[in-house]
Amino acid sequence: MSGELSPIDTAKFVAAKRAVQYVEDGMRVGLGTGSTAAWMVRCLGERVRSEGLKITGVPTSTRTAELARQVGIEVTTLDEAKWLDLTIDGTDEYDPDLCLIKGGGGAHLQEKIVATASDRMVVIADPTKGVDMLGAFPLPIEVIPFGLQATKGLVEELLAAMDVLDSKAVLREKGGVPFVTDEGNHIVDLHLKRIQDPRKLSMVLNQVPGVVENGLFIDICDAVVIGHGDGRVEVIDINEGTHEEERIEFADSANIFADI
Repeated sequence: MSGELSPIDTAKFVAAKRAVQYVEDGMRVGLGTGSTAAWMVRCLGERVRSEGLKITGVPTSTRTAELARQVGIEVTTLDEAKWLDLTIDGTDEYDPDLCLIKGGGGAHLQEKIVATASDRMVVIADPTKGVDMLGAFPLPIEVIPFGLQATKGLVEELLAAMDVLDSKAVLREKGGVPFVTDEGNHIVDLHLKRIQDPRKLSMVLNQVPGVVENGLFIDICDAVVIGHGDGRVEVIDINEGTHEEERIEFADSANIFADI
C-alpha cells in the first residue's frame, strides 16, 4: 500500500494507524474532521471490521458522520453519549506546549465541544504541522451571520492591541459565497503570522459579541502522534512528559478503502 501513497499521505496514514491503537472495546470516541482525521476514521473502521471492535463514534461534522457510517462505525450524538472516553482529531498547527490551531475544515466549534467533553484528546499530524509559535496558519473564528461586518470590525480593532505580527481578517468563502458551517454560521480567518500569547487571545476573542468560538485549543490536547513519510511515528504525551518514536508496519494491511 505504501507505494500507492505520497509521502505526506503515508505520514497521515501511519499517524492515524498509531492513534487508533488508543481506542479500546466499548469506548465512546470523538471523531474529528479534516483530511488527516478522515484517515483515522478509515483506520478505525478497519479495526471495527477486522477485529469486531465495539465502539460508538461522535462525529464533529456531517461529512465525518457520513464517512463513519460508510466504514461501519456506529454513530451517535454527544447529547446521547453525554461524555467521551477519547477524541482523535487532526490539527492545522501545534506548538511545543501542544496548543493548537484548528478550523481549517470549518468545524472547530463542534470539534472543541467534543474534545472538551472527552477524558483525553489525541491529535494526529504530519511534521509540517509543528511550529515554535502558533500563527502561521490563519486562525479561524466562527461568527453568527447577524451583524457580521460589525463583529469583524470589532475583532480587527481588538487585534490592533494584541501581540500579533499581522491583523488581517478575511471572511471565508466557498464557491464565491460565504462559507456556512454546520451550525449555520460564517468563518472569519485571522491572518496573524505570529501569536505571542494564545491563551490571552483566545479569551479576548470570545468576549466579542457575535463571535461564537475561535480555533485556539489551549490545554485540551493530551498527546500528538506525528507521522512521517518513511513510516515512522513520534508520540508526544504532554501529561507523561514523554517523546517516543516507533515504526508502523502496514505493507500487509488490508486496503482501508476497500469498502468505501
